Amino acid sequence: MSVDGWNTVLVLGGIRSGKSEFAESLVTDAPVVRYVATAPEGDPEDTEWATRLAAHRARRPGSWTTEETTEDPRRLADVLSSAEPNETVLVDDLGGWVTVLLDPDHQPADDVATIAELAEAIRGCAARVVLVSPEVGLSLVPTTPLGRAFTDALGAANRAVADACDAVVLVVAGQPVWLKPVATATEPTAPATATELAAPATAPTAAATASVVASLADTEPTPEVQLPDVLTHTPPAAPTQEPGNAWAAPTMALPMVSTGLVIQPGMELPMPDEYAGPQAVDRLATLDVPGAGLGVLDRVVGFAAATQGTSTPAAWGSVRVLLLHGDHAGGASAGTVAGESARRAAQARAGRGALARLAAESGASLQVVDTPAAAPIEDEPALAPEQVESALRYGWRLAEQAADAGVQLLVLGACGAGTEAAAAAVLAATAGAEPPAVLGRVITESGEIDDAAWMVRCAAVRDALHRTRRSSRGAKDILAELGGGDVAVATGVLLGATARRVPVLLDGPVGLAAGMVSRDLAGQARHWCLLADHGGHPAVRLAADVLGLTPLLDLRLDLGEGANALVALPLLRSVLALSAALPVHPSLGGADDTDPAADEPEPTYADEPEPTYAAPDLTEPDSTEPDSTEPDFGEPEPAGPGPASTGADEQPASGWRAG
Repeated sequence: MSVDGWNTVLVLGGIRSGKSEFAESLVTDAPVVRYVATAPEGDPEDTEWATRLAAHRARRPGSWTTEETTEDPRRLADVLSSAEPNETVLVDDLGGWVTVLLDPDHQPADDVATIAELAEAIRGCAARVVLVSPEVGLSLVPTTPLGRAFTDALGAANRAVADACDAVVLVVAGQPVWLKPVATATEPTAPATATELAAPATAPTAAATASVVASLADTEPTPEVQLPDVLTHTPPAAPTQEPGNAWAAPTMALPMVSTGLVIQPGMELPMPDEYAGPQAVDRLATLDVPGAGLGVLDRVVGFAAATQGTSTPAAWGSVRVLLLHGDHAGGASAGTVAGESARRAAQARAGRGALARLAAESGASLQVVDTPAAAPIEDEPALAPEQVESALRYGWRLAEQAADAGVQLLVLGACGAGTEAAAAAVLAATAGAEPPAVLGRVITESGEIDDAAWMVRCAAVRDALHRTRRSSRGAKDILAELGGGDVAVATGVLLGATARRVPVLLDGPVGLAAGMVSRDLAGQARHWCLLADHGGHPAVRLAADVLGLTPLLDLRLDLGEGANALVALPLLRSVLALSAALPVHPSLGGADDTDPAADEPEPTYADEPEPTYAAPDLTEPDSTEPDSTEPDFGEPEPAGPGPASTGADEQPASGWRAG
């Protein structure tokens, strides 16, 4: 059961109100859906009823599994109790279930006890559950005993199920009206500092929450940090909320209700196409190339094909770089210059520096995101639990905003002080790594190795692990105790990108640490991640091995997180463009467009005089007189910038000298 959102929802509505279609829309993106049909077949001669049932069956995707409980209404509680956390159960509807329950064939029976069993099964169900039920309480009291028995039993069932569900929605003329949103107790209101984020906010009312969600359906949320114009071709729309409320704004990710985004272990997010990737790699073997092919870069084609759902993937056009800026206090930041990370972030915002230049050359937009600073992990938790929830939601919304803007690839990097030590602590907690084995050497500004600072970082991570030795190793607990704001936001970005089917190019320890944490929240997230280069960083190597991400290159680049990935991006784009454009080899059935005979004119057989051949003149030419028929190559003009030549004997820019 979810505490801050919904895990079970009851969809009420009248006849032909659109309640079933709305319920189906809530589970559209769920990877595993079990559809529970409760309605009896009815009279074989009732063609209108048969048509209704056929319409319901036609709307179900082929990937859904269907179960029927018409033979035994008590079986519905068993189905819910046995559902797995990775499943979504759609029950349509309780009206048919009550009809079967009241059928004389199932009497005598304790209807009240059966309804109570159903409500208890809903409360204890590990899966996400959506139940549909007709609302008949607004009509007149039936005049027949059977009609009154049905309305009474259905009303009792609706009340019991509504009490057991996290959320209840009433669909009127196709318009959903949320009757029971779950109000969160605390909501942080500003991402500026840890103190400000800890301040609770008043929970919104149902009407206020519904109005906010309705307004966000037309205008996407805009983060506090705007994209720099120098690097962004399509700047985002104006903010729709107060500047300090970006972290607390609702989100419109699916599955979604007005109660807010639910981020919890065992989330059901989409997976890449399991067939398109292998098909794309097999297709590479048929292309008309003179050599053996793309080598290890065929993994790029397979990854792009799986995430795009096609065997001929296209090169990523719209790319956005998310640079997370958040410092870690204490020993984690030993050896770093105070204010250096803030300078790098400001440099990127201004369109200067390596990252900004590479982004501009790649045509990628650059977004710098400020995350809350983390406390010294050796002494206290890095973040409060409320801050972790806000950071996860904020990262999810960043991915949503990118998807709404048409971004096809996200590049994730960080520039905070102490990020390497925080990532090492996360790896130690999630993969059992030893801190010295995953902490890279500390390099000073002058290029020297600072072993003293490295030992301070190791000690900070060691003390943090000792302090939390009895703490839970859940995803959110690790983020609160060890990860900090940048790792939490990065985790939210991975989850949001997975929900919107946007691939992520990881670069650096923070992104890999977020990938480790996201395994407990949604194991599908790692399948949407790609690692271009490990950069020689031990933490990246270990996390990539655990996540099953094989680096495509071994360049050992160290230009800063994000910049390393942008160096490899043109190569990856070229590979995708080449694989999509090359034809199939002629020996395998492809057309041969290079046959020179096809371009030669047809020979003519008219009476033409025989050609005459003049003997070549083999006499030596006079070296003192210029030959007007032979060009003389002068010195080429310099290609780069330089002083202009003004001499009288200057040759034309083409390099030719007149005879």
